[in-house]
Parts: sequence; C-alpha cells; structure tokens
Amino acid sequence: MEKKVRVGVIGCGAIGRDHIRRLVGLVAEADVVAVADFVPEAAQKVAAQYGITCYATGEALIAAPEVDAVLITSADPSHAGYVLECLKHQKYVFCEKPLAQTAADCEKIMQAELACGKRLVQVGFMRRFDRGYAAMKQRIAEGKLGDPLMIHAAHRNVSQAPGFETDYAITRVAIHELDISRWLLDDEYATAQVLPVRQSKATRGEWLNPQMVMLTTQSGQRIDIEVQTDGAYAYDIQCQVVCENGIVNLPDPAAVVTRTGAKCSFDILTDWSQRFIEAYDIEFQQWAQAVLNNRLTGPSTWDGYAACVAADAVMLSRKTGKPEPVNMIEKPEMYR
Repeated sequence: MEKKVRVGVIGCGAIGRDHIRRLVGLVAEADVVAVADFVPEAAQKVAAQYGITCYATGEALIAAPEVDAVLITSADPSHAGYVLECLKHQKYVFCEKPLAQTAADCEKIMQAELACGKRLVQVGFMRRFDRGYAAMKQRIAEGKLGDPLMIHAAHRNVSQAPGFETDYAITRVAIHELDISRWLLDDEYATAQVLPVRQSKATRGEWLNPQMVMLTTQSGQRIDIEVQTDGAYAYDIQCQVVCENGIVNLPDPAAVVTRTGAKCSFDILTDWSQRFIEAYDIEFQQWAQAVLNNRLTGPSTWDGYAACVAADAVMLSRKTGKPEPVNMIEKPEMYR
C-alpha cells in the first residue's frame, strides 16, 4: 500500500459527489483515482471535473489495478453485489448504509469477509463519528451515571424525495438510530415493535408518518424512537440516555442566539448533510488512515448485519401488530 489510498468511487449522485469532494479536499491520506455509475453521463461528468478515470461498470472499477479501496455510494439494491465483488478481489470497501437489503445478503458478505481472514468492510454509520454522540458514549462508559436504562430518540425530517415509501422510514431513516442505540448501550436487540400513532396531515405522500419504533435489548433496556419523515419543523435529531444516576443528552448543533423584539431565537438546520458534515469528515479521515494501517476500526459487517436484522423485525411488527424477536446468528470472533 502506498502512502495514499487510491480510492475508486461507485455512485456519482449527490452523496457520492459530496464524498468525492471530501476525499479530494480534506483527506490527505486518500486520492480518488476512478469513478463509475449506472448512469454513464454522471460518472463522465465527475471524471472530467477531477481528471480521473471513468469506468463503464462498477465491476471494472473494482478489478482495476490502480484502485486500492472502493467507496460505494450507489443505489441501495446494488450495495451487496458490489461489496461481494470487492471481497472477491480482497480490496477494502467503504459501503454507505445499508450494507445490504436483506439479512441473508449480509450473512453472505460476512462469510466472504471471514474467508479473507481479516476485516475489509466498513459501513457508513457516520453518527459514531459525531462529537456529540462520541461524548455521550464516553460519559456512559465512565460509569458515574450508573447503568443505562433506556433511550428516548427522535429523527425528524422536513421532506422526502418523490417515491418515498413507508419501509424507507426504517431502512433509510431510522436505520441510524438502530445502529447508534446499540452502539451507545453496547448491547444487542431482543425485540422490536412499531406502535400505531396518529398520522400527520403534513405528509405529502401515501406512506405512514410518523412511526413509533420500540426496541428492547438483551439485557432489558428499552429504546423508543420517534420517526418523522415529512412535514417536520426542521431536520432535528434528538437522543437522551436515561441512566441509574442521571441522564445524558445529545447536544444540539452550535447556533447563534438572537434576542430582538422581546423574543429569543436560534436557527435549526433543515438538511442532514449540514447536521453531520463534520462527522463525515472525521469518518473518512479515520477510514483512510485505517486502510493505510491495514486495520479497520469503524462500523463493521456485523454492525451492518445487526441493523438489517433489527430493521426487518421492525417492519414485520408493523404487519403483525405485535413485538417481534430480533434473531441473529452467533457473532463471529473476528467482529468481537
């Protein structure tokens, strides 16, 4: 491996372009050397902008000898296939969430990675790199607050793109809470449930909004997650961990407070990329360095699998109307 990781990017949509900008401009340990996209014109435009190679397919990019590691930001249904192709070539791969759309595909990825003998896959759960969440985990780990008992969380969105569906509220939105809650508690889920809730007239589509997700962990902790996917007052992420001797809250992003006209106010963000922009920066800086060190430390294939299994249980509960078990395979030693 050279002093810089030569990265190929599959997927040149909005998040792909933003990550390319980030890798090129902020991550000294990385060089973006190639791109590919299902829409050839999208990849060609980005390739021309940065003076890099454009490949006709993701598979061709993965096999290219000048590509050391691959970043996957393509459409969700393509993730599993591209990750498996990367493992076939034993190349490091960063896959934006979700790792796959089914638990079975996650298990296939896990088996392929285990056959490689080391971790090669990192999943894009960027909240673990947010300073607020990291500080919460540190405060819990210190033990002064006692054992954590429950989590109250909320994920509120202003709007969604056309074509949004009810299941996406779990697989694309609440998937972050499913990951970060088990990370904060250092525990796996036991059950998952969706509770009926009055629907918002502000929803500009036919999907269910809001949804209330409830989970229990194997040690008996409970998590409630309010998922509001449309019509909210802002993009607002809230998280409170209740412990035996106190609580710890996720801090709001820093904002200027204005006092005028007998009112005190401050702005709230409306876009996810603004809210977690620093977390993305830290995430990719650490990933590139970890690849150079030949030892990944970020969210693993197991974490992608755990989130997928929990999401499946949540969506099943919405259909059955009762809590559903979160049944997982035994955790391989490589991910412990």
